[in-house]
Amino acid sequence: MVPILTPEQSATHDVTNQAPALAPYDAAEDTALLEGLRREGAGWAEEDLRRLGRMAGGEEAQEWGEQANRHEPELRTHDRFGNRIDEVGFHPSWHRLMGTAVAEGLAAAPWADDRPGAHVVRTAGGLVWGHTEAGHGCPTSMTYAAVPALRRQPELAAVYEPLLVSRVYEPGLRVPTEKRGLLAGMGMTEKQGGSDVRTNTTAASPTAEPGVYTLRGHKWFTSAPMCDLFLVLAQAPGGLSCFLVPRVLPDGSRNTFRIQRLKDKLGNRSNASSEPEFDNTLAWLVGPEGQGVKTIIEMVNCTRLDCVMMSATLMRKTLVEAGHHTRHRSAFGAPLIDQPLMRNVLADLALESEAATTLTLRLAGAADRAIRGDAHEAAFRRIATAVGKYWVTKRGPAFTAEALECLGGNGYVEESGMPRHYREAPLLSIWEGSGNVNALDVLRALGRAPDTADALFAELALAHGADARLDAAVTRLRDQLAGLRDIETGARRLVELMALTLQGSLLVRHAPGAVADAFCATRLGGDWGHAFGTLPSSANLNAILNRALPDGATAG
Repeated sequence: MVPILTPEQSATHDVTNQAPALAPYDAAEDTALLEGLRREGAGWAEEDLRRLGRMAGGEEAQEWGEQANRHEPELRTHDRFGNRIDEVGFHPSWHRLMGTAVAEGLAAAPWADDRPGAHVVRTAGGLVWGHTEAGHGCPTSMTYAAVPALRRQPELAAVYEPLLVSRVYEPGLRVPTEKRGLLAGMGMTEKQGGSDVRTNTTAASPTAEPGVYTLRGHKWFTSAPMCDLFLVLAQAPGGLSCFLVPRVLPDGSRNTFRIQRLKDKLGNRSNASSEPEFDNTLAWLVGPEGQGVKTIIEMVNCTRLDCVMMSATLMRKTLVEAGHHTRHRSAFGAPLIDQPLMRNVLADLALESEAATTLTLRLAGAADRAIRGDAHEAAFRRIATAVGKYWVTKRGPAFTAEALECLGGNGYVEESGMPRHYREAPLLSIWEGSGNVNALDVLRALGRAPDTADALFAELALAHGADARLDAAVTRLRDQLAGLRDIETGARRLVELMALTLQGSLLVRHAPGAVADAFCATRLGGDWGHAFGTLPSSANLNAILNRALPDGATAG
């Protein structure tokens, strides 16, 4: 017999003062994003971006992201008969995420689009679709980045580029030319070297057929092993070279690509990262022998931009989550979002997020114009992408931790999704070169291509005279470049100042006065603490928050 509870007895089962689920929401409801899209010449895609934003913030797509990470990839080295197959199985939600991303042009489609701003549209789409989950952004990023490297070998590009730029996602290992769309990955790092790829020991031996080699070696960190093609670095007789390695050969047989294991990673768990072994593996030379790094560097430049984009996406996603929670949760007699100190925290996070998003879109615009032949933008892109990769990805972990804390204990449990975002954040500072690698790459750009410094200061000069704190920071930057003695030891400090002056310049020129003033006062003027939530009393918190968190961005 079920006892009948009195109202007083049943009260402990009532749920009160909890925020409703965020989904459905519009992931493109971001003023800084939409303004940047228009400013960088891609406003023609705004309607499609808003449609994608509603899809990304929908209950179904949000569930796909959760399921793809809960049901992790599984490695099958052999079939039931003992045949080596080296396949990785994914949950159906992974394929739904991938299928949408490819169909929406977030892989290599912009390379087949002649419209100015096409590459900006892809980056903006990533800033929106990334609200679902981050792991599947790895294969789409590598596929996008493979095209310019593959073009170093026109006969290979003629065969594979039309399939790489396709908007058709067709999983499964088959002869590449028999599929309607392809994905590409890359294999650079090895156990003994990591970022020092010139120490690679994978050997490439020429065959009797011109341009065809066999590889023998072991890669240490090759993500998305179910891609159709891989660009791989190996030591040829003429030095470190770049090769195209298909998983399936033209005759339908499997190329030797033995997956030794999948990495047990901190985050990015929906995405399979593997250690493949090559043993008499057939490979086609891309670019001249001995110029492997030069050939593949364009791929790295593209994926570095995506690291910046994905960090900015995580910032925006977790800010929206924090804003939604604090709007619906009350403490000490008022909604959390109305508590003065919480408003300071949220406004500080909003500044960081807008600066990251604005810089991301400026870098995307530079890439788009550089690809179309603009030499000045190419020089700016060369240095600014490395600067942005260093700084924005470095800010990600602290940002996501603070946003998680806005939810308190609710944010610490897996069901909230915040722990997944927090675990993801450090990857983007490590992928495609950790902080030191990118800081040193900035120094190399300055030393080998002086026009990169000229391009950076030309960009900063566009805001000259608009804010005294920014002008003073630019002067400090010039002085550091002129007077730095032990330049490698001080590389991080130098690149950080480059990033902050660049972000400050963009915000002074394009953001409302309240945003630009608070950024310059804190990040450049020193009126700031060491943690988020330490904006000065002069900061217009209401104006910053009304811009960053409109009702539509936090409506459940």
